[in-house]
Amino acid sequence: MKKILFKDKNFEGWKSLNDTVMGGASNAVCEITNTGLLFKGNVVEESGGFVSCRSPIFNPLLNLNEYLGFELKIDGQGRTYKFAVACQDQFFGLTDFIPGGLKWIKSFPTRKFGITKVNILFKDLSPSIRANKVKFPFKFQPNKVKRIQLLHSKFGDNGLRNDKFKQGPIRVYIKSISAI
Repeated sequence: MKKILFKDKNFEGWKSLNDTVMGGASNAVCEITNTGLLFKGNVVEESGGFVSCRSPIFNPLLNLNEYLGFELKIDGQGRTYKFAVACQDQFFGLTDFIPGGLKWIKSFPTRKFGITKVNILFKDLSPSIRANKVKFPFKFQPNKVKRIQLLHSKFGDNGLRNDKFKQGPIRVYIKSISAI
């Protein structure tokens, strides 16, 4: 059974977070439309190289124990994106003190034209801190999801270069995000 988390005008509280937090010059904004979330701006590779749009912190936390992952419907211009999930950790919030925090990520490509439907299973998410893979054996907590985020970054899942990274204007529509 699918649970729609965000669709149409139901993206209340989503905000952009761009590489300016680390001295970069990229800029993008999130706008709610009648058909989803529009994410638009300009990506600059030098001194950063990412733009993102993220949900508010869920209160209460999302409990997705009954599900296997996420389904995204996105018009992504043929770029490769990272889907990131932040969870409340089992270490009494210690990972909150890590700059950028611990995220569970998975990269995915999109079609150049039209909607791409992608399934991201919990088992395929990798722990990451600031685009670097974490080797410590953290366990994904589907019952403690506190935020989700979509990024276009020059870095892929493993900290290496995203081969579909494009700097310049970006215009992405997130049509829906569901738990599957």
